[in-house]
Parts: sequence; structure tokens; C-alpha cells
Amino acid sequence: MNLFDVYPLYDINIVKGKGSKVWDDKGTKYLDLYGGHAVISIGHCHPHYVEMISKQVSQLGFYSNSVINPLQQQLAERLGKLSGYEEYSLFLVNSGAEANENAFKLASFHNKRTRIVSFEKAFHGRTSLAVEATNNPAIIAPVNRNGHVTYLPLNDIECMERELDKGDVCAVIIEGIQGVGGIQIPSAEFIQALREHCTSTGTILILDEIQSGYGRTGRFFAHQFCGIRPDIITVAKGVGNGFPMAGVLISPMFTPVYGQLGTTFGGNHLACAAGLAVIDVMEQENLMENAAQTGEYLLQELRKLPKIKEVRGRGLMIGIEFEEPVKQLRSRLIYEKHVFTGASGANVLRLLPPLCLSMEEADDFLTRFAELL
Repeated sequence: MNLFDVYPLYDINIVKGKGSKVWDDKGTKYLDLYGGHAVISIGHCHPHYVEMISKQVSQLGFYSNSVINPLQQQLAERLGKLSGYEEYSLFLVNSGAEANENAFKLASFHNKRTRIVSFEKAFHGRTSLAVEATNNPAIIAPVNRNGHVTYLPLNDIECMERELDKGDVCAVIIEGIQGVGGIQIPSAEFIQALREHCTSTGTILILDEIQSGYGRTGRFFAHQFCGIRPDIITVAKGVGNGFPMAGVLISPMFTPVYGQLGTTFGGNHLACAAGLAVIDVMEQENLMENAAQTGEYLLQELRKLPKIKEVRGRGLMIGIEFEEPVKQLRSRLIYEKHVFTGASGANVLRLLPPLCLSMEEADDFLTRFAELL
């Protein structure tokens, strides 16, 4: 049997990682400025993370959600305190798409409506309703085209208000910062108007912080720069530092009902050990503060380089836009300069490094990048 060929692969076999660096099977060392799609939050193979997972798997790796799992409550309490959402409840799942699917279900159970508002260039996942809320026709199969979702232009307050005034919108979902869409940042004015209008129309506001959350922007959630509180927040990516884990943070306005939501693997013992290790390291090593400082330095220095159209972002979530496609530039960064980056669309390089990226590593990247430009 062969693998179903859906990914264009670089001819590199990564076999080891430490901090913000990885090595291939030939011994070549790479600077990791992508963190496996923003997944590596505290760095590769952090000793505390390895110890916590190893200890847990030696005791119990998995049992079902039909019994008490104290690790889930510990994680909920720690996450609430670190994020500033102590009064919210947590539902643990496995992936960002699954988190968004459950957020939509909660919203629809609550107000009995069926229509979703999303935004142009949005990405919310590849499962049924999550992919319908994703503004990319190429990945929406015919079975997913059910007419539930309306896409609006980002940061257009008047357009948003007209749509919500129709009174039939179940939920609005918006990314704290659009990642796949090219590091597009919703304005504070827009987010604040959206919060106000969702409240006045009985519409549920869902903040997708799957890529932009968990300290990446220098605050725990990107929307916290705007001073609002959503009704539901979805998280994934950096939650488990590579172990599949995601969650839905749910405001007190929702009442849990047995049987409405469920999951087989979500919040299992091994996943919770990974999640607790991540929070331990984030707190002990001040990784949010590091993301803010190192990210601001990178943004300032990147804006001094030639041939770049625009640099956007917050913290360690950065988009570098060019006038021309970046596919060849990205390949040259990997093969010639040994730096991993991502891409958003054709013309944007995307940086999503581990939150432990040091100033010295940032300078190292800037030197290699400038040489290539």
C-alpha cells in the first residue's frame, strides 16, 4: 500500500529537534521558523515536556471520558488562569477543525439558527461545516456546499452590520489574525463593532484562535489587543506542542446538556499531560513575553530589508509579502540557507516559529534571509 499523495514534499527527512532547530537524517541543521504550522509552541523536545509525557504514558496513556480524569480539570484551571478566562468552561477535542465544528453546534443549539458568517480569505478547517466556512472553493467538496455560510469582506463594518441586522445569523466566526489568508489583522475598531453588533442581534461570536492564540502574538489571544470577550474561543496548534489536542472555551451563557457534544480521544490522559507541560514551560520561561519582544524586533528589522512589499503581524506570527510568488524563495531558504518557513497564498512568506525563538536566532535568520534577497 502507498500513501495517498496529497502533499507536495520537500526531499528532507527531519529526524531530530531541539528548541528552534531541527536536523535531517544527513546531519544538516535547520532553523525552524515555521514550527510545523504553528504547532511547536515551547520548542522541540523540551526536557520537561518529554518527562511529563514519558511519565504519563508509563502510568496510563488513555481511558475513555466515561470516568473521572483529574488532569482535564487541572488543565482547565491552568488554562483559565493563564488566558484570563477563568469563568469559561473547557471542552477538549483533538484538532482545530473539530473545535470549530463543536463551536458551531453550540451556537446553533443555543439560538436555533442555521446561518454562519465568515470572512474572505478565512481558514477554519477541512471538516464539514468548518470547510464550508473556509473561503477556498478548491477544498470545499460538493457535499459540503450546503448554503450555511456567507462570506463578508474583512474590516467592513457597514457590510457586517447589514448582514447581522437580518436577524437570522447563528454565529460569526473570525480568526484573531488570518494565518492562511496572509497574516491579515482585523482592526480593533472592526472587532469591537462586531462584538457590539453580535450582542445586539443575538448572534454568537466565535474567535478562532487556533493559529493566533496560545501566546503567539505576545498576548494569550490575539483578540485581547482589542479589549473584547467572545462567546466562544477555539484553540489547537500550540496546545499540545505536537501532541494532537484542541479545545473550545465556552462562556457562562451556555448551559451544558448531556449528549450534545462528545469525543472519543479528546482530553485523554496523555494529551492532558502534554497540555499541562506546555503551560508549565510557557509560565516558567515567560514565552509570551519572549514572543512579544522577539517578534517586535523581527518586524522592525524585516521592514528594513529590500524587495519586500509589506511586513505584517504581531509577536511571532509574521507575514512577509512580495510582489511576486515566493515558492522559489521558500525553497532556496530551505535548501541553501537551511531555514524552514511557511507560505500564505502565492506571495506571502509566513513565520510561525516556536515561542522560545531567541534574539540570536532571530538575527541568524535575518542574516541568512538578507543574503538571499
